[in-house]
Amino acid sequence: MFKQRVVFVHGEGRFGAAAWPKQHGMALNYDALFLRRHGFDAVAEPLESDFAADAAIVLGALADDGRGAAGGHVVAHSHGAIAAMMAAVERPDLVQSLTLVEPACLSLTAELPATAAHRAILQPLFDIRHELGDEDFQREYVRRAFPAGAPGTATPEARREARRLRLQAPGWEAPLQIVPGVPTLVLTGGWEPLYEEIAGYLRETGALHRIAAGGHRPQDSAEGDHFVRSFIAGVSRLQHAQAS
Repeated sequence: MFKQRVVFVHGEGRFGAAAWPKQHGMALNYDALFLRRHGFDAVAEPLESDFAADAAIVLGALADDGRGAAGGHVVAHSHGAIAAMMAAVERPDLVQSLTLVEPACLSLTAELPATAAHRAILQPLFDIRHELGDEDFQREYVRRAFPAGAPGTATPEARREARRLRLQAPGWEAPLQIVPGVPTLVLTGGWEPLYEEIAGYLRETGALHRIAAGGHRPQDSAEGDHFVRSFIAGVSRLQHAQAS
């Protein structure tokens, strides 16, 4: 039986299927692919981030790879939303819907207050990131962005995660445009003005906005997971009806 494809694009930290614990079950009803962005690997050394490479990974996952049709739904978290939007701009015919969870699409809202304040705090750090060690950058990044405190870096994976964070380009440098005509859901946690500002901007361009508990990972809550699943199912039903 043919299943529609759903492509999941992770943010920082966890990647692949580990980044989407509540959405694993969607593989029962969809052809679900849990991607790894450029430079994310459990063993290999992290690489400098590459917006275009990430978008190409998304588009590759939407290609007709022998399943009989190209395209699918894209669900993306945080910095993964940049790749999702870039892919949708390049090939809107392949993207049946976009679900953007706490999207770090700062270049869209660069002139708005919360984004400008966020950049003012972090830009000086990014300006010297190649002069800092991985742990020093992570510690300072977390101190500025998330005052609750930085995670430890005692394990090899934790050290790779610290390096990966230092090698990520800031979201305000991404070459983003609004995606016309693609059904879009923006899911936020209601905890951080930065993400609510981005969601508000996208809502004004036609996106549906929903808020669920869970901080920066609202997709991990029962309500957030419901929003993701019901949006994709609703878009699928509508598109099926229009094609009939």
